[in-house]
Amino acid sequence: MPRPIQAFVHTDALRHNLARMRAAAPDARVWAVVKANAYGHGIERVFEGLRGADGFALLDLDEAQRIRGLGWRGPVLLLEGVFEMRDLELCSRLDLWHTVHCDEQVDMLSAHKTQVPHRIFLKMNSGMNRLGFTPTRFRSAWTRLNQLPQVDEISLVTHFSDADGPKGITQQMATFAKTTEDLPGERTTCNSAGLLRHANDVAVAADWVRPGIALYGSAPDYPERDIAAWDLQPTMSLRSRIIATQDLQVGDTVGYGSSFTAEAPMRIGVVACGYADGYPRHCPTGTPVLVSGVRTRTLGRVSMDMIAVDLTPCADAGFGNEVTLWGKSSNGAVLPIDEVAQAAGTVGYELMCAVSSRVGFTQY
Repeated sequence: MPRPIQAFVHTDALRHNLARMRAAAPDARVWAVVKANAYGHGIERVFEGLRGADGFALLDLDEAQRIRGLGWRGPVLLLEGVFEMRDLELCSRLDLWHTVHCDEQVDMLSAHKTQVPHRIFLKMNSGMNRLGFTPTRFRSAWTRLNQLPQVDEISLVTHFSDADGPKGITQQMATFAKTTEDLPGERTTCNSAGLLRHANDVAVAADWVRPGIALYGSAPDYPERDIAAWDLQPTMSLRSRIIATQDLQVGDTVGYGSSFTAEAPMRIGVVACGYADGYPRHCPTGTPVLVSGVRTRTLGRVSMDMIAVDLTPCADAGFGNEVTLWGKSSNGAVLPIDEVAQAAGTVGYELMCAVSSRVGFTQY
């Protein structure tokens, strides 16, 4: 039989989370962000749950081709735009909308021969300092694009750097609004944190919102708020099983480096899951897990293929019992991915994207 570790993608949870995004901005259209292979879930596996979105936003042409291959005929947006001249040909063929964030992309468009002009999302660097034209150069970029016969409609976009924290969005939103106040075109500003935390700001909702992480059941501002506070559901569950048990006496140690020492007699389970499966190696003793839906903790170091868990809270558990590393157990108990990520000193995004190819996926 195959190794017992498996990831599950929950279609109903995807639908639920998408509905929550719509409720937060009822007058806006919604991009479902499916970059990074739908945050590690698999574009083909999330499509059914997210096809109620108004469009799909992603990074590269391979992802765009996969979305079109699934039968999607609505808007598809390349969030980083094109990377070389020939990409524009595929944009034309697949009817892709694409971001323009630098002079080089404008140059490519101006040299592009096409009979069908392109829908462009012109990006402003309002403070993130990754991609986009600065406010002082934004209008000149818009003017240049507006003069090109290769360009049809120009929409306006920026990205918040601190929507999930105390600094907030006020300064960036003011910069974006002032710079674009008399320019035509649809606007989009909100990521998950902007949408959930600042939904009451009418200007923020704009014409399009583009949630990412919240669609996949991770709170964008954890630990300030968790998924229960935002009424989000886990969309990925990583589950395995106990493949051995050990009875420890006082002074016995667990795993490489003997980093855990038993202070009392105890029983532990060995789980078929390790860092080669994508489970974070840096998760310390005490990282939460569920054994048959009962919350317990990891013990000692994470190794390549195995972790140890404390069976004290679930004394009847043994060989073959289900272990939920994150997400939802088969009996409905939930372990938010954000809790595991916090223990590892990272974020839920990384855990979702890091599940390795040797882990089988099931969609339901």
